Amino acid sequence: MEPISLDVLLANVGKEVGVSPWRVVTQRMIDQFADATDDHQFIHCDPERAMRETPFGGTIAHGFLSLSLLSAMTFETMPPLENSKMGVNHGFDSLRFLAPVKTGARIRTRFVLADVKVRPSGWVQTSHDVTIEIEGSKKPALTARWLTLTLIERQPETA
Repeated sequence: MEPISLDVLLANVGKEVGVSPWRVVTQRMIDQFADATDDHQFIHCDPERAMRETPFGGTIAHGFLSLSLLSAMTFETMPPLENSKMGVNHGFDSLRFLAPVKTGARIRTRFVLADVKVRPSGWVQTSHDVTIEIEGSKKPALTARWLTLTLIERQPETA
């Protein structure tokens, strides 16, 4: 994917700037996330018990697993900023988990560029309104205002 200029980024404030491809959330992903976070609650890791004892009909993904997939879905969808050296998470102004992601469900992210702030230090802060959609569901898995910082390599002054 070709990088975009800062001017193009700024011109897209307020617009939908991308929709990621669908991706399947598997039990293996959920189990690996449970191992990494030490969150082995049965609703995530025990399909038989989750089928018997929950209204979900089986296991569901951790909300934070869905959230953590934002980075991967961003790289699949959004062009990098020209001369960017790196990007980092800056936080969330809002975050709501609205619907469970059942094992085997397909999800994708819709990105709306809400704001861009150019800092004199060389960092560019972007705010995206993100919605993780669940295929076949009217209700999204989550909505958030996601803030990221991108460090831009300073270009030499031309005479």
